Amino acid sequence: MRSWGKIRYNGIMAEETQEDYKKHLEEFRLKEAEDLTRILSQKYNLSYVDLSGITIELDGLRILEESEARRGQMAIFQKIGKKLRIAIRSPNLDTTKDILEGLKRQGYSYDLFMTSEHSLEHAWSRYAEVPEFIETRRGFIDISVERLQEFSEKLESIENLRTMLRPFVDTSQQRKISEILEMILAGALKLKASDVHAEPQEKNVKVRMRLDGILQDVMIIPQNVYRLFLSRVKLVSELKLNIHGKAQDGRFTIRPEEGADIEVRTSILPGEYGESIVLRILNPETISLKIANLGMSDLIEDIVTKALKKPNGMILTTGPTGSGKTTTLYAFVKRINTTGIKIITIEDPIEYHLPGVNQTQIDAGKGYSFSIGLRSILRQSPDVILVGEIRDLETANTAMHAALTGHLVFSTLHTNDAAGTIPRLIDLGVKPSIIAPAINLSMAQRLVRQLCEACKKKTEPTEKERARIQEVLSSLPKNAAFPKAKIKEMFIYKPQGCNVCNNTGYAGRIGIFEVLIIDDDVEALILRTPSHKQLKDEMRRQEIPTLLQDGIVKVLKGITSLEEVERVAGTK
Repeated sequence: MRSWGKIRYNGIMAEETQEDYKKHLEEFRLKEAEDLTRILSQKYNLSYVDLSGITIELDGLRILEESEARRGQMAIFQKIGKKLRIAIRSPNLDTTKDILEGLKRQGYSYDLFMTSEHSLEHAWSRYAEVPEFIETRRGFIDISVERLQEFSEKLESIENLRTMLRPFVDTSQQRKISEILEMILAGALKLKASDVHAEPQEKNVKVRMRLDGILQDVMIIPQNVYRLFLSRVKLVSELKLNIHGKAQDGRFTIRPEEGADIEVRTSILPGEYGESIVLRILNPETISLKIANLGMSDLIEDIVTKALKKPNGMILTTGPTGSGKTTTLYAFVKRINTTGIKIITIEDPIEYHLPGVNQTQIDAGKGYSFSIGLRSILRQSPDVILVGEIRDLETANTAMHAALTGHLVFSTLHTNDAAGTIPRLIDLGVKPSIIAPAINLSMAQRLVRQLCEACKKKTEPTEKERARIQEVLSSLPKNAAFPKAKIKEMFIYKPQGCNVCNNTGYAGRIGIFEVLIIDDDVEALILRTPSHKQLKDEMRRQEIPTLLQDGIVKVLKGITSLEEVERVAGTK
């Protein structure tokens, strides 16, 4: 290619082609126009904005028709409620003034910014995306059956998802951002992820998904793409786009063309390198479990079934966050839900919608707390009440009195085991004389990953593993209905990893449980303010397996691994 001329670069004269010359001439012309606009903005006492370097919100842009925006030499590039940010070419144009007056009459207020003709052309080019944007309503993401079917056929692992996302992440075109979000969500649904995490680092952003309770790396995306992705997530979650220094919580709905809506809870948290995102996916399919599918042994399920048949009293389930307590309580509600009874819940927040159940959500900002809401619920004459969590003395007392006055009450409490429920309530300030007659059953639970049926490997345990299992099961109650021959044979299964389980060796989760029945002996003990050890002794008297024993039995049945049970339930 022949030389077109010379150009000085860092003090050195260099040959320049015709294309280079035109490119540099255009860059110089644009820079000159931006510099002139910046000077004029100071003259008119307005802020300057370069629209090519910021996110233009289609929700704001579509307030004006494209023809009207071009006529007024302006573009609305951000909208927060009735407050607008508007870029204008000049404050002196009569058409600009007329349109601004019209916006005022519609109840809008605005901040004006001076911008260049090039910036406006960039903004107006986004009008081509408005029709598609209108179809995707704020707060909803429609994933078509065809799109989900496409993922079902192509997506077998996280590696497949990485491959499918890579062409989209390698570009910062804004028209692709909605597709990136849709693909990540569709991938999360296909892989049955419970949540998606986007975590900014110094140079890029890590995206991970939680599969069966464990976070798995998905991919790394550049910061410039992530900024647009963050804006898109905020937009559909109905969060403020211009707030960056404090936490925000929102939600949106995935609406498949077929099947139930899927709620997604959004959490935005500021950090050292930017705002992190967690999208918690509340898929109704994961809450459709029956009690028989939770993983309870025959003994535990029989005890729970008898407790659910009582007309009043309280059933408490305990465990850390993410141990499946809400799923268990919803399974209880589904078991007893008939047309002859009224069930009301008070939750924070409502995670899944239960047909035929009156569900309410606390709102601390409006003074609707668990304790206040519970008192209001009692005036509605319910038969069964579900209280999302007992956090304070007032809620505990109100729930206990409801259990004593003819209501069946379900709730959760944060303790380590079933025996810890009573000391925890006493620590909150509840009187033992109220606790003893109010509670029917205290449960504790954890979730362990199930071994992948496609690749798990049967093996003989090592001497250390054999001794460990025998130690835990040496005190296994007789009524646990687990054959001693199984312990003597002592075969266990190990995770291997394959395409079916994303090379983790596990697929799905199941519960391990323990219960403390509040019978006459335990009730008498509670009145004497018992220690945690005394209540554990009562569980042994009742011949109830511990969490760890229940988990080890599942190991010998080939359901999970020894390492997984000890990770979740500990070693004692």
